[in-house]
Amino acid sequence: MKATVQGSCPPFSSPPPSLSTDNLLVLTVATKETEGFRRFKRSAQFFNYKIQSLGLGEDWSAAGGPSAAGGGQKVRLLKKALKKYADKEDLVILFVDSYDVVFASGPRELLKKFQQAKSRVVFSAEELIYPDRRLEAKYPTVPDGKRFLGSGGFIGYAPSLSKLVAEWEGQDNDSDQLFYTKIFLDPEKREQINISLDHRCRIFQNLDGALDEVVLKFEMGHVRARNLAYDTLPVVIHGNGPTKLQVNYLGNYIPRFWTFETGCTVCDEGLRSLKGIGDEALPTVLVGVFIEQPTPFLSLFFRRLLHLRYPQKQMRLFIHNQEQHHKLQVEQFLAEHGGEYQSVKLVGPEVRMANADARNMGADLCRQDQTCTYYFSVDADVALTEPNSLRLLIEQNKNVIAPLMTRHGRLWSNFWGALSADGYYARSEDYVDIVQGRRVGVWNVPYISNIYLIKGSALRAELRHVDLFHYSKLDPDMSFCANVRQQEVFMFLTNRHTFGHLLSLDNYQTTHLHNDLWEVFSNPEDWKEKYIHENYTKALAGKLVETPCPDVYWFPIFTEVACDELVEEMEHYGQWSLGDNKDNRIQGGYENVPTIDIHMNQITFEREWHKFLVEYIAPLTEKLYPGYYTKAQFDLAFVVRYKPDEQPSLMPHHDASTFTINIALNRVGEDYEGGGCRFLRYNCSVRAPRKGWALMHPGRLTHYHEGLPTTKGTRYIAVSFVDP
Repeated sequence: MKATVQGSCPPFSSPPPSLSTDNLLVLTVATKETEGFRRFKRSAQFFNYKIQSLGLGEDWSAAGGPSAAGGGQKVRLLKKALKKYADKEDLVILFVDSYDVVFASGPRELLKKFQQAKSRVVFSAEELIYPDRRLEAKYPTVPDGKRFLGSGGFIGYAPSLSKLVAEWEGQDNDSDQLFYTKIFLDPEKREQINISLDHRCRIFQNLDGALDEVVLKFEMGHVRARNLAYDTLPVVIHGNGPTKLQVNYLGNYIPRFWTFETGCTVCDEGLRSLKGIGDEALPTVLVGVFIEQPTPFLSLFFRRLLHLRYPQKQMRLFIHNQEQHHKLQVEQFLAEHGGEYQSVKLVGPEVRMANADARNMGADLCRQDQTCTYYFSVDADVALTEPNSLRLLIEQNKNVIAPLMTRHGRLWSNFWGALSADGYYARSEDYVDIVQGRRVGVWNVPYISNIYLIKGSALRAELRHVDLFHYSKLDPDMSFCANVRQQEVFMFLTNRHTFGHLLSLDNYQTTHLHNDLWEVFSNPEDWKEKYIHENYTKALAGKLVETPCPDVYWFPIFTEVACDELVEEMEHYGQWSLGDNKDNRIQGGYENVPTIDIHMNQITFEREWHKFLVEYIAPLTEKLYPGYYTKAQFDLAFVVRYKPDEQPSLMPHHDASTFTINIALNRVGEDYEGGGCRFLRYNCSVRAPRKGWALMHPGRLTHYHEGLPTTKGTRYIAVSFVDP
């Protein structure tokens, strides 16, 4: 006897009247209200499905939840629920899983396709046979489509479904799929009940074994899943077996949660507004800071933490510093600001606590404290430049949420859009668009790292397992995500705002006194924030450039920190020249106008200095000297030291340059007295150089100049002879 095949019908039969959507009921089993169940309900409500949930509040008898192996409990609950519908001939019941299911279309299309199947009961179909492969030979062959029954979704008339489950006498942990399979494989029962399979995925799309067949289909203001193998648009999408992450991906869009026309339509649902709430009433946040390797710009990290627009008295600090290299910086920050926070706990390098253990400790500190509303985990390589970040994440009101962070100019980020078969990185179709901001929203993703916010209530419930950061042999970040996924808690990523970026740690050197100076290539944004004067952009716009002498321009370029660190780096190196004419550092070994100085190449800083000249000096040069374009080449770039008892001044001279940059590195009147520069041809002097400001002037022919005597203290300047 052949299987009933969809679409077969007696010749000359008239089409049956269409079924009313009022006569459709959706039954599902959900023993607890998980995030997957809430997603299912939201997609059902979007299409106005009538939903009845079975088993809420019951314990689930099989490990892994209602979508896992076992499933007999679902049959028991369905059998009980169908008793009151057994005689309702016109009632159509759709029975589906819920935690890993979304609707892609509404009741009208569902009923139309069911009616076209010409069967009393239609089961979803699968590529893979489960749970007993020995039954494969008993399955009817099909010319086209998927051959095997899937129990995660079926639709039928109420009396027929009552007959289907009438024989169930099994245990809750018995296999529902095996039960239905045996009925289907019994030709007599199959014909009596009139069961068919949805071979071509017109109604149901089981994703297991079919990931390559299913793509998103963006329609006007609507998103469907399209099966490429059969060119069908399924109504019910089921992430059965190991494909739950794919239904998470599809569920970011289907049915209309994100479209190209509307963007994100659900991002403002269920927000927790903090507007109008006084500081004392704001939720308490435990901030976990993790310094697990030598990290540049730690001073900026702490400054950004301080500048978060959230009251410190509602924040507690847990800091794990594994690096001796950063010990003094951490202790200095806590000495200056620790008292501003509600409490502080520091685990330093002397404790030798492993990364995963420290992260477990941080999460557990919040878990064990009923007053801890949120746990905010932040790694030191996160540049959190948006001061409202913490508020924005809290307001999104998710159990686990991370802000998007990327590395400068790269696609490297703190999330993965998909996982490979072995559980590592795979690129989702939308990954690049999310990273580059072409798709903006709140995304359900399988992996987040570096920075995330967790509700304290989640840590005390679904994530109460105290060892979140160990899982098999995985690293702590992947272990955390695996454990969260296993508890069916969704991890969300938001790119609705520009929160900041990730630092690159790849080439970080720790051999200098101030290692951040060398980061201009690896972390240019942070280098700029730390070392370039806040008013530089005004100078670039022509609003803050002075002309103290003819063709001499004066503008802000360095921060106080840049000046101080460059001076300290040179003094730390300490090998100042003697200030005489013999100089083996330059070609020919003879210096006409010697100074006591250290060249940039002596501290292996010439590449970085050239990058600074190209990025920040060259654009100003081209504005101030129209028609002149420079690649900022130089033979000589150095820091000069003037002292009254050493070398107080410099004789009149021309520079071996097309133009010269002279940056004051300390402050007249505080660090030294006297000093300055006099241009003899114009009898014009700059006697009070401003710290961090640069003088730029032609080097040859027109601007013969001298260094005026330093009468007290020590004066430092950074000089570059550009385009010699």
